[in-house]
Amino acid sequence: MGTHVITGAGSGIGAAIAERLSGRGEELWLLARDAGRARELAGRFPGARTLVGDLAEPERLSWALSHQELPQEVDSLLHVAGVVDLGAVGDLTPRVWNATLAVNLVAPAELTRLLLPQLRLARGHVVFVNSGAGLNANADWGAYAASKHGLKALADALRAEEKGSGVRVTSVYPGRTATPMQAKVHRQEGREYEPGRWITPEAVATTVLTALDLPEGAEITDLRVRPSA
Repeated sequence: MGTHVITGAGSGIGAAIAERLSGRGEELWLLARDAGRARELAGRFPGARTLVGDLAEPERLSWALSHQELPQEVDSLLHVAGVVDLGAVGDLTPRVWNATLAVNLVAPAELTRLLLPQLRLARGHVVFVNSGAGLNANADWGAYAASKHGLKALADALRAEEKGSGVRVTSVYPGRTATPMQAKVHRQEGREYEPGRWITPEAVATTVLTALDLPEGAEITDLRVRPSA
């Protein structure tokens, strides 16, 4: 039984991954932004442990986690949480840029730093659920794509740095996935949301578990997932 720390387990891809791991009897530690959200996650995933820390304030994560019990070893750290706000570069304000980069890039870097000792001890696995926007940037996606391009760079650097410790690093690049975030994107785009057109969160969860379940001695570094229709 492995020990897994997951961000974004409240909905979408993160919830699908947590449900799959919970169903296998794995030990879950779910990060919540506040105590109320932690209670919700604990009720949804019986037996799971919760950690409270706001990814929107990565500079406070060290303080927050220092006041909580942490797992002694971490078999996987799964970065799934993210935010998106569309807009042209000529319209986006520093507030949007800073908020997007904080949650999507700086917080994953900081949470990884804080849990690296436990990951090294377990020869664990860090999975960054990135996005197709982490490989290509389109109009009005500047802030989000920049954060996801940065997340790819973070994963690549971490992989090179931790090769000797046995920590594996995987980036997963889903296309449009039927999640609450996708519904928000469609509202911002002014388009009707049809979830049946997009990848299911469960399909992305299967992709993530495929990377996690690879035998020791091999590593999937990058996985792209696209709608088949």
